[in-house]
Amino acid sequence: MSHAAALPNEGPVARPRTHASWVRICHWLAAASFLTLAVSGFLILMVHPRLYIGEVGNDLTPALLTLPISNNHRPGELQPTVAFSELPGGPISADRNYPIFNKNGWARSLHFLAAWAFVVVGVAYLATGIATGHIVRDLLPRIRELAPSAAWQDLKNHLRIDFESLRARSAYNLLQKLAYTSVLFIVLPVMIATGLTMSPAITSAYPVLLDLFGGYQTARTVHFFGFAALVLFFIVHVAMVIATGFHRQLRAMTWGK
Repeated sequence: MSHAAALPNEGPVARPRTHASWVRICHWLAAASFLTLAVSGFLILMVHPRLYIGEVGNDLTPALLTLPISNNHRPGELQPTVAFSELPGGPISADRNYPIFNKNGWARSLHFLAAWAFVVVGVAYLATGIATGHIVRDLLPRIRELAPSAAWQDLKNHLRIDFESLRARSAYNLLQKLAYTSVLFIVLPVMIATGLTMSPAITSAYPVLLDLFGGYQTARTVHFFGFAALVLFFIVHVAMVIATGFHRQLRAMTWGK
């Protein structure tokens, strides 16, 4: 919370916000886990950069989205096509006529390890944040802040890119609160749930996850869009840190000063 000190002949003066040690520790552990997940997840995606809706999907079935991030996104170069059944929708297969980038066993293992590290840090942050009142006090928007006029004013303040006023603030503004709470309570739970849904070992014990997301491939697609949302959040977060005083912000999140 912000503190104030009484000066002679003056009213209370707000001191800069400081971050608790547990916030700083969770922040950097989460940052390291997220960067590890981002890199390893990207390498996993390069093996098959096509996204589908439903239970199954392969190179020769229509894709919802094709990402040109490796030569594996070119199913037209697969030959010859082999149909295992004459029935409509029967399984098909083909051979690639170019080397596939598939040496990603280490990336999958690293992704799995970093995911559990991220979950542990997230649970610790959430539990401590609730116990200390940090989440309710600092992150959850107040009813009056959600009024259309207040929300519009906060949006205009950001669109003006008035970094001087942002530097002077000691509390989170509405857009910050909405961004943090959306990531904490919506995006991250969906990422965890879809990640578990892509594990056959998990879904064999809890098949309800497949019903919830409509199949492995739908879960994989939702997981990708959740990843894109987190990357966008990360980029905007770092940009705002740089714009509002990189060294000051880094010092505050590192040493708490």
